[in-house]
Amino acid sequence: MADDHPKDEAYLSAVIRKRIKLFEEFQAQQLAQIQSLPHDPIKVTIIDGNKEKEGKRWETTPMEIARQISKGLANSALISSVNNVLWDMNRPLEDDCSVEFFRFDSDQGRDTFWHSSAHILGQALEQEYGCKLCDGPCTTREEGFFYDAFYGELGLNDNHFPYIGAAATKLAREGQPFERIQVTKDQALDMFSDNNFKLELIKEKTITVYRCGLLVDLCSGPHIPNTSFVKAFKCLKASSAYWRGSRDRESLQRVYGISYPDDHQLKAYLKSVKEAKKYDHRLLGPQQELFFCHPLSPGSWFFLPHGTRVYNKLMEFIKKEYWKRGYSEVMSPNMYNMNLWETSGHAANYKENMFTFDIDKQEFGLKPMNCPGHCLMFQRRV
Repeated sequence: MADDHPKDEAYLSAVIRKRIKLFEEFQAQQLAQIQSLPHDPIKVTIIDGNKEKEGKRWETTPMEIARQISKGLANSALISSVNNVLWDMNRPLEDDCSVEFFRFDSDQGRDTFWHSSAHILGQALEQEYGCKLCDGPCTTREEGFFYDAFYGELGLNDNHFPYIGAAATKLAREGQPFERIQVTKDQALDMFSDNNFKLELIKEKTITVYRCGLLVDLCSGPHIPNTSFVKAFKCLKASSAYWRGSRDRESLQRVYGISYPDDHQLKAYLKSVKEAKKYDHRLLGPQQELFFCHPLSPGSWFFLPHGTRVYNKLMEFIKKEYWKRGYSEVMSPNMYNMNLWETSGHAANYKENMFTFDIDKQEFGLKPMNCPGHCLMFQRRV
């Protein structure tokens, strides 16, 4: 751990012990309840191949079905779908159902893999720095994951990545299983009483909680079977973010990461990122006398003669396509009150990359996309 940011070992140890104790207590209650239910025979239809397997209600898991099909499937399937609902591989089946399996080469598999990797990252952040964890999803751009955490004035940067990465790699190698329980709202409030961020998220009557290793976290899931499926892990960057996308709230540290089932895929990804930088428009624009950006007008582009010709040609093309394809062209503002972006959900996902400013004590932002403005146009007709 970096020595310049000591953690409160006593506090962290007490919090972790409490959560694990409560998790195990609630888990035992849930298992006892499941054991008391009838374990009747059920039919499990495998979508790929239309095969049918026998199982038992509240006992047979998708992982057991995968093992019956092949060892290779059991070793590579990250997540299942039960009656079109994503389902943990080790979660018991509850009734007659159809089951489908997803590996890393599917959208469902990748998203689950990276979501689970975010939990590994969260565990590393909590253990290394004593951060209060906030939220950790896979990214909306479908390439990796991040975790938001709060630790006062701590500013994470590249110097911290070796410590975080080493801790995450160690946790992955331990093969920690992802365990799922459902708790009541009051139980969840007790479990996370030390974390105000988590308390804000607890609103439903029934809450899903996952554990992997020493990490106990609010999460709807699902997750990969265990952390050993993550063979390659790397921190990419760190930035600041506001809790729940509001600049009036706490400033958090957001750490981005990427992970893969093998080191070869990670190296290929890092190579592709390096290659992509060669074609960065911020470099090519000035080099080819097309356009440039200036600090006195951040976020805006100065189009040079060559660039203006290309721009006009593209506009001619797109307008012809509008006409040919029957579209009606409209024009919407470039700037909106932040209330619109909070309503649309863009603030929560993109605000750190938006250009925002205050006018008369109200926050405004340049639009990252047209959709919300078009919604206001349709709303006008209602």
